[in-house]
Amino acid sequence: MNGKRTFIIAEAGVNHNGSIQTALELVDEAATAGADAVKFQTFIAEELATCSAPKAEYQRRTTCKAESQLEMLKKLELDREAHLVLMDRCVKNNIKFLSSPFDFKSIELLENLGLDTFKIPSGELTNLPYLRKIGRLGKKVILSTGMACLGEIEAALDVLTSEGTPKSFITVLHCNTEYPTPFEDVNLRAMLTIRDAFGVDVGYSDHTTGIEAVIAAVAFGASIVEKHFTIDRAMEGPDHKASLEPSELGAMVKAVRNIEKAMGSGVKTPSSSERKNISVARKRIVVSKFIKAGELFADDNLTVKRSAVGLSPMLWDFVIGQQALKDYEKDEAVHIPDRTKCEK
Repeated sequence: MNGKRTFIIAEAGVNHNGSIQTALELVDEAATAGADAVKFQTFIAEELATCSAPKAEYQRRTTCKAESQLEMLKKLELDREAHLVLMDRCVKNNIKFLSSPFDFKSIELLENLGLDTFKIPSGELTNLPYLRKIGRLGKKVILSTGMACLGEIEAALDVLTSEGTPKSFITVLHCNTEYPTPFEDVNLRAMLTIRDAFGVDVGYSDHTTGIEAVIAAVAFGASIVEKHFTIDRAMEGPDHKASLEPSELGAMVKAVRNIEKAMGSGVKTPSSSERKNISVARKRIVVSKFIKAGELFADDNLTVKRSAVGLSPMLWDFVIGQQALKDYEKDEAVHIPDRTKCEK
């Protein structure tokens, strides 16, 4: 995850609406789009929320207003068998299975299923017992930081590392938890602030509409990007409206890979594809009128034009005053036998 190639997580989340068939379709679409991983959410509703826990504003807008958060979550649970089915589908599609655990039992389930990477959702960033349990696993950790300040991120990292997870195993994702996130609240530079403050690998978990913020994060150096997607944005459920549809996810992955290529090495030199244009676009020193052998080259008988051959105009001052050793026709490139002398 820490190389030049950005690790792309297609966040299925709870966009399966509790249907294993829809969840399997999400795996297939993530793989078709070219994502590196597809991520779900693992929780036991009664371990996650009380019956009085309110819904987020965006959840109230996109789900039944009469149901509680607990009732909403119960419809979205995936049991152990569902996890096994999804993991098997991921193997067949050659895509990594990930899931964010939201409670102790879910951490244990994912650990027992053999996951080597644990994604900590933003809401658990300040959950000390939870962080300790994850930290003791010694697995790779992806830590989302929505709603957090630097001090809270520092405290979470301290817990994870003190419990046994090496800092080199942790990637911290800048994130905003509003669905959808207004562009003016994205604050991508905060990703670099996190990197510089804690010396960790960083990435970006996006909840905006569109793909622009993800592309910009890759250009900023994100080692991981995460984006919600759905089969159909018109489906009922809390996260569909702020998710990409499959074709859009595919376009995002393609754009990320193109940006990776475009970032290049940083060395400024003519590329292999443009070298052929040097003889076409650059000008050379040519004579502006007929010159007899023995005449001196001067400002009034030389000019610069595009030409396939000839001396660079940067040598103009060295050519001026040199003697023409032959007759020159108009537009003929100037030739200086002792060229090395004038190039010094």
